[in-house]
Amino acid sequence: MEFFSYRKTNIASAVGCAALCFYAIIYLQQHLGLEPCYLCVTQRFFVVGCGLLFSLAAIHNPTGSGRLWYAGATCISALGGAYFAMKQLWLQGLSADQVPTCGPPVDYLFDAFSTIEVIAMLVRGDGNCAEVQWQLLGLSIPAWVLINCMTLFAISLFQLMRKDRYQ
Repeated sequence: MEFFSYRKTNIASAVGCAALCFYAIIYLQQHLGLEPCYLCVTQRFFVVGCGLLFSLAAIHNPTGSGRLWYAGATCISALGGAYFAMKQLWLQGLSADQVPTCGPPVDYLFDAFSTIEVIAMLVRGDGNCAEVQWQLLGLSIPAWVLINCMTLFAISLFQLMRKDRYQ
């Protein structure tokens, strides 16, 4: 049996997405007490999307166009996460006088606004997104999210381009 089989690759990728989410929620948010900003929540949404798509692809284990659909959808989700990570990195690179004003906490948004309004605010980001709260090896959280999303994209692209898609 092939080491990088379609199903094994999807399972490993889904586990990786779950690990990223648990790290963000359990370690960064619960242990270190870092509150996620709007763009952090948006990035988590796309990583969870990748994880769900990888999980569904592993469970369904389709052939042919089904594999193309799952891989294509996962590519799009990974690129969405990468886009919002880059947007947050851009905000973090702004000078203090160019940073947008800070908005209310994320929890408040879900209580006070409609889903459409919340999505618009999360996608836009705010001044809280420009704050570098934590670093590892000199890279902030969105830089690590960008690296991980590009890795998920590469795995998805690998799944999309597989020669054994009809097996």
